[in-house]
Amino acid sequence: MLIGLGLGPGDPELLTLRAVRLLREADRVYVPGEIARRLVAPYRDCQVLEFPMTGDEAWIRRCLEGHADRIAGEAETGLVVLALLGDPNFFSTFTRLCGLIRERHPRIPYETVPGVSAITAFASVAGISLSDGFAVSDGKESPRSRIILKVTRPAELEAALRKEGYTRFILVERMYMEGMRVYCGELPETSHYLSVMYASE
Repeated sequence: MLIGLGLGPGDPELLTLRAVRLLREADRVYVPGEIARRLVAPYRDCQVLEFPMTGDEAWIRRCLEGHADRIAGEAETGLVVLALLGDPNFFSTFTRLCGLIRERHPRIPYETVPGVSAITAFASVAGISLSDGFAVSDGKESPRSRIILKVTRPAELEAALRKEGYTRFILVERMYMEGMRVYCGELPETSHYLSVMYASE
């Protein structure tokens, strides 16, 4: 099993309890750089993997292929954690790595454990509220997906979003709570106030 583990924005006190537990339980922990290594160091030893910050896509792919092959060999029989700054689901190297693992080692299961993202950390440091909604990108292209909170009439919202060109929908109800449900495909007419919808083109 491979887990992409969010370490938060860099403050050691913003690691989650789950992150600390998994760091201690893992058979192997990898990190992408020195900042992540320092966050992990109080809990266990880790190895630094090179993830080049470059526009050379061929070089990036070669590095990622090597990492995917190395990690897959260990994740087949043990728990491997790749611990990254922020959250592994926001513009993360982990997403690209898992694409190659699906391609080269489809038998290896993987999942993510969220961390405090740069987005919410930024709001805190900047002293602003994001309650009016916002769009996020990495500067390369406009966002092609939306996340909507507090969705109580998901089927109705899906129908409206389809008219705007969205085609894929996921609803998570009572996330990380008792009775959590994940809907992919047909969405219910109504859902709990604590529901989140993902829509993509």
